[in-house]
Amino acid sequence: MTSASNPATMNLLDLRRALVVCPPDLSGPERKAVALLIEEVEKRTRIAWPCASTWPTDGRPVVAVGPRSALAAFGGPHARALRAEVSGGEPEGYRLRVKTEGASPAVYVIGNDTRGVLFGVGRLLRALRMGQGRVALPDNVSVTAAPRYALRGHTFGYGDMTNTYDGWDVPQWEQYIRDLVVFGANAIRISPCRWDETQGKSLHWPLPPRRLIPAVSRLAQEYGIEFWMGCAALDGDYSDPAVVESALAKWEEVFADVPHLSAIFVAGGDPGHTHPSILMPLLEKLATTLRRYHPGAGLWVSPQGFSQEWMDIFLDYLRQRSPDWLTGVVHGPWVHMTTARLRELVPAKYPIQNYPDPTHCLSCQYPMPDWDIAYALTLNREPINPRPRGQKVIFRFSMPPCVGFLCYSEGCHDDVNKTLWSVWGWDPEADVHDILREYSRYFIGEEYTDDFSQGLLALERNWEGPLATNDGVYVTLQQFQAMETAAWPAVLQNWRFQQALYRAYYDAYVRSRLLFETGLEEQAMARLREAAGMGSLVAMAEAERILDRAQTEGISRGWRTRIHQLAEALFQSIHMQLAVPLYRGMEEVRGANLDGVDYPLNNGPWLKARFAEIRALTEESERLQAIQEIVAWENPGPGGFYDGLGHSFNTPHLVRGPSFAEDPGYLVWPLRRYPYRKDPRPLRLAWRGYTGMLNDAVLRMRYLGLDPEAQYKIRIVYFSEPRAGRPDPMVRLDANDGIEIHPYIHRPWPPQAPLEFDIPWEATRGGKLELAWRREQGLGGSGVGCDISEVWLVKK
Repeated sequence: MTSASNPATMNLLDLRRALVVCPPDLSGPERKAVALLIEEVEKRTRIAWPCASTWPTDGRPVVAVGPRSALAAFGGPHARALRAEVSGGEPEGYRLRVKTEGASPAVYVIGNDTRGVLFGVGRLLRALRMGQGRVALPDNVSVTAAPRYALRGHTFGYGDMTNTYDGWDVPQWEQYIRDLVVFGANAIRISPCRWDETQGKSLHWPLPPRRLIPAVSRLAQEYGIEFWMGCAALDGDYSDPAVVESALAKWEEVFADVPHLSAIFVAGGDPGHTHPSILMPLLEKLATTLRRYHPGAGLWVSPQGFSQEWMDIFLDYLRQRSPDWLTGVVHGPWVHMTTARLRELVPAKYPIQNYPDPTHCLSCQYPMPDWDIAYALTLNREPINPRPRGQKVIFRFSMPPCVGFLCYSEGCHDDVNKTLWSVWGWDPEADVHDILREYSRYFIGEEYTDDFSQGLLALERNWEGPLATNDGVYVTLQQFQAMETAAWPAVLQNWRFQQALYRAYYDAYVRSRLLFETGLEEQAMARLREAAGMGSLVAMAEAERILDRAQTEGISRGWRTRIHQLAEALFQSIHMQLAVPLYRGMEEVRGANLDGVDYPLNNGPWLKARFAEIRALTEESERLQAIQEIVAWENPGPGGFYDGLGHSFNTPHLVRGPSFAEDPGYLVWPLRRYPYRKDPRPLRLAWRGYTGMLNDAVLRMRYLGLDPEAQYKIRIVYFSEPRAGRPDPMVRLDANDGIEIHPYIHRPWPPQAPLEFDIPWEATRGGKLELAWRREQGLGGSGVGCDISEVWLVKK
């Protein structure tokens, strides 16, 4: 992409009286692009541009739109010069030019093809300066662009699992499709792909899937973009011919109902878990059924969640059978290798598509690095999450071997991230700040170009490092409050503005509570340390009274009220379901983080549960001993070491990896992670997170300066999160790559107390120790296994 727009030399071309000129024989998608331009300008300016197929004679400005092939029909007095300038051109590309010479100044949007017209219109909209009663364009704008990646799209669900989309009617879907194509997206993918699927049936549906999804397909067809569907193999035993026949018949219903279908995507896992030797023959039959209704449609498959054995079988099938019915292979979440490695293993005839996840922050493909536990417990897995700098790293890391991408999304909370990916699909080097400025100008208003874009960057910084020491969180809120105070009603009703405000207030409220509740715990612990003098029962009563102030007094109530007001506003404006009881969201991990806004941020619940147990002891000496265990919980004793791998930034013995830029998915290096769902029991704060590895990677801790004459033992709190009745993978611990500390064991669930193991003297006699945790190898799945919340190395 090339662009010239130097503010020092910029003059604005007044386009209030502009006439849109285009050829009379535009195709349907080209007419839709012209309508998009006229209608989106009118929404922002209240100026309705007229449209004609002939050049004006009154000298009014012209916005000329059309394909390169019809340039003579709409080019006016500049047609000859422009024809020489725009010969040739790559698919989907366009040229945006301003011509001020002649009787009628003109803005030209010249598409290399039909889609080029659409994306040229989008680029013009992003460059316009608009407000009520005014519309202008810098007269030095000159853009020649073509996309770097052929596929640039986003994936949506239409079921209860999503936090927004299930509440949209057809006009809302059309508006969001418009918003995506303005920034360069050329594809959408939607699921379910079966009308009989009841899993995920939503209370919010304005239309059942059988009516809504074909309507969205028709919209994509009208705009000339790709429409994909996601399929899941969930019928059970596909080795049974009757099951296969029934499944194919149900899929066929969908293919017959959907008017426009570019491709389908089948995930090998999450959802679905069918052995590749059975899955691939099933997909061959599915491809035949698909192409009976949509002859040119593609079929793509992802080996996500495969064990190493299944992956080997899948790759052997591709190499030996080389099926022509398969279009390509998708790199999705839980494919435990890089896109570059998958490209090396998959035969060259099959392109690799990227299926990145910019919608989640934990328990996901690209988690937020070293996220503070206070955010994880409140905002949870699926918050409003602009991560511009982080997404740039992920894009650069994952995209080079791929032909394109269809980003995963479960709601419009990731709208900023979608926009960034769409633009980078055209120009991978596009500057983050420039994209955010265009985003802010187009969606919020010209006067917010700088302030709102900087606010989005500040929201990302809110999440970096320990929250307790991040003073910038309050500054971020102050900046958004200034915008809020000055905003017109239309801006306050803008859902993108509401989202940013919600996050700014939420972050500040969480930090305020964290500082307050941490202080209360410190005061309570001070009382416990005085238990020997004041008596155990009195000390616990005093400590509990202090801890209860988190509920009885609270803090920053005005911020909390504003968070609730914005949650209601977002439900009304975009049908965002930020709570389960209030807005019938599916569950807290699916974006309903209003339900977590007051989640305890200290050890108060665990302490109070322990107090109840201690009070049941009959002897004062026993009660005092139990209180002392609480007070000294993290103390490893003289010559010992403690690492809080589940909640603390104090983990000096953890062997970390390279930078986030080198491994943003943490495929081979440790990361502090958090469970998919919060455990309802009153656990220690440290037990609500863990540091872990993915797939077969080894977690290591290294200790130096040990006493070579001493005997040591290790105390470990393992984290375990079994799902669907399946036990977590077993884990083994070795010292110095060869000395067994314990064999493969199942981690206790739920954790009751630390496990203790002796360290053989031969492992520490050299004054240093390296511990290595390994899970069972080659299991695939979600990849978790070596998950540890706390570690003590104790000198005996």
